[in-house]
Amino acid sequence: MRGLQDKVAIVAGAAAGNIGGATAIRLAEEGMRVVAADLNEANAKAVADTITAAGGTAVAKAFDITDESSYKELISFTVERFGGLHGLYNVAADLSPRTLGRDADVTSVPLDVWHHTIDVTLTGYMYGIRHALPIMMKQGTGSIVNTMSSAVWMGEDVRVAYQAAKSGLVGLTRHTATVGGKHGVRANLVSPGVILTGAALASTDEKFREEILATVRSPRLGVPEDLAGTVAFLFSDDGAYVNGQSFLVDGGANFT
Repeated sequence: MRGLQDKVAIVAGAAAGNIGGATAIRLAEEGMRVVAADLNEANAKAVADTITAAGGTAVAKAFDITDESSYKELISFTVERFGGLHGLYNVAADLSPRTLGRDADVTSVPLDVWHHTIDVTLTGYMYGIRHALPIMMKQGTGSIVNTMSSAVWMGEDVRVAYQAAKSGLVGLTRHTATVGGKHGVRANLVSPGVILTGAALASTDEKFREEILATVRSPRLGVPEDLAGTVAFLFSDDGAYVNGQSFLVDGGANFT
């Protein structure tokens, strides 16, 4: 894609085998210099090592998306290392059984699950935007992509905290698009459906996946690389006139 060579990107939530890891690899394949950031430094390093082994440029960085100072330090590290920041992809999430597995309906969701989910998936994304946006505006160029979810469109009867946090990203992203737009900075959303990440493959069986596939207007379920290509487009000059939009990447499971 046009305009990505030698540009600098942070993938915040770059776990190997998942959407963030696949996106970091794709961005590097397009010529970007990538900071693969994750709470689990070993996961981030696995992604960075894959990139460098293929001839790309990447470094791994541990960070905690719920800690504003940690996110600010990640951005400072990136700018000092590579001289700028052109793309920020927020994809970090806590999908663990202790969090997502206890995210019930509004009448019974534990408050610790509610607060933690909002901290990771909404407030944490805001921290990144808060500290990346001024740098991009000063440069006169930049692209921010946040990860929503097709669950928002479905109105599930469980996962209320997850849906609320992801829904909040619509307002955050459109606000960012408005603040940054006249300064050459764009902000958009990608909303994955059921994606066969490493975690999804490990936690589901073939029967369940076949049941999900029956609800999708596609001959297959999604893979992390489907999201990676969409993010690369939104970072590139090919997506230069796209701002404040939401892209469903769910094989046609939902229409908007």
